[in-house]
Amino acid sequence: MSGSVFVERDGVIATVSLSNAGKLNALTVAMWRELARVMNSLAADEDLRCIVLRGAGEEAFAAGADIAEFAQVRDNIEQGKRYHRELVFGALKAVGECRHPTVAMIHGPCVGGGLEIACQCDLRLAGESGRFGVPINRLGFAIAHDELSALLSLTGRAVALEILIEGRVWNAQEAFAKGLLTRVVADAELENEAYATAQRIAEGAPLVARWHKRFVRRLAPQPAPLTAAEIEENFAYFDTEDYRIGYDAFINGKKPKFTGR
Repeated sequence: MSGSVFVERDGVIATVSLSNAGKLNALTVAMWRELARVMNSLAADEDLRCIVLRGAGEEAFAAGADIAEFAQVRDNIEQGKRYHRELVFGALKAVGECRHPTVAMIHGPCVGGGLEIACQCDLRLAGESGRFGVPINRLGFAIAHDELSALLSLTGRAVALEILIEGRVWNAQEAFAKGLLTRVVADAELENEAYATAQRIAEGAPLVARWHKRFVRRLAPQPAPLTAAEIEENFAYFDTEDYRIGYDAFINGKKPKFTGR
């Protein structure tokens, strides 16, 4: 499977790059696994002060999951539960619960799983080329509960529903206005601004940054635990005709015609 996650270190600041050349850094199974491993490893590093997450190059942050893999890795309910609840959420949890401050640096498309990763970061800085959304309604499947929670807590109910039900992809200015982004700058300034932000964070007291992250997490509203029935319902789309229609249309570059079955 293609795709990699690279780590570079510059003193107390680490850069984690999502790389899948030719696919706008779409996330493969191997990349989800490696992202979890990398973030857990960096979280244990006592000398680290900040992590910048980005897409390799300047074409994209990450254009969602690599859908070409779906026929092999998430083609039924049991595969889907493993893929989303273990692989994807394992990586998202590693990003979201990292004790070091995290900054997402976003060029171009940041959609689907890419947006989910960015939502787990503490700050999200985008260039004007940034594009944001979760257009999975066109594929006939629903977002997993575990993946929805960070988006919902960041945007609130109204914006989260707009993202998921309309399936539109937004530009950076609209994403900023609706609370998805910390700030937007010109593409040519993005890298400098991201690392200037990381440097400002790194110059602060590291223990205080970790405490603040923990305090915010503790005081954020926590939903009631999901029931087994709710988890099963989350993946019921695998047994629908619409999911097959959406997936086949995407793979073949056609517009889906959903039946509601």
